[in-house]
Amino acid sequence: MQRSFLKICFILAPVLSVVFTACENETNNKTSTPNPAATTVELVPMLDYTVVAKYPHDIACFTEGFLFHEGKLFESTGAPENLPQTKSSIGICNLESGKFEQKIEIDKRQYFGEGITFFGNNLYQLTYTNQVGFVYDAKTFARKSQFSYQNKQGWGLTTDGTHLIMSDGTNELSYLNPSDLAVVKKLNVSENGFALDYINELEFIKGFIYANVWMTNFIVKIDPNSGKVVGKLDLSDLLNQSKKANINLLEMNGIAYDVEKDRVLITGKLWPDIYEIKF
Repeated sequence: MQRSFLKICFILAPVLSVVFTACENETNNKTSTPNPAATTVELVPMLDYTVVAKYPHDIACFTEGFLFHEGKLFESTGAPENLPQTKSSIGICNLESGKFEQKIEIDKRQYFGEGITFFGNNLYQLTYTNQVGFVYDAKTFARKSQFSYQNKQGWGLTTDGTHLIMSDGTNELSYLNPSDLAVVKKLNVSENGFALDYINELEFIKGFIYANVWMTNFIVKIDPNSGKVVGKLDLSDLLNQSKKANINLLEMNGIAYDVEKDRVLITGKLWPDIYEIKF
């Protein structure tokens, strides 16, 4: 047995030598010539920003939707059970006084107000877990109809001018046909090659989707063609500033783009401030 073993090893030795030589040559080749099949993931760049102005914000507003329409700043709010001062409502924010002019209120015992957007002559509103949305007249705010959706939850809502774009707390955005609210397509959002969950409040700005990420103070810039996050803002400093005036505030959640004045305003749940930022 021992002789046979030695004989086999002896015979294999030259073969192993050839294999090692081949591996060494292959390694040398890889070192000198890049492998075209190799892929690298580029980290999402952080975006710089500056604060242009600061405005007062009603600290009773648990912000779920935030947008400009015809020069006015609209806000949609939710009403957690542990915060009796909050309402599920839609109204206009007065940037000078900080007062909230309520236009719509839904029964908070039944519905939790979420994202909103305007399209055509309608104002659309999502609710949190009811799988129901509401359609209002954009001028009178009278309720016209309601619709249902298959998403387990409703979070953020915006429009690209053709579709309504809806988030539901996952990494998936749903594109809805404004006429019948049917899902036209879905977009998976990823950051650095990984699915990015908890996409929340949305705003469409100059060809990109900007989104808050729940339980964080980040805003991500999403390419609507690929779903990839191509930029990111860390607004933790603004939360810390606002926290000096209201220690009970929560994460940021609100991005509004004023097309007429080309400006971006952001705020958060129970924040005492609204910030105008440039990035």
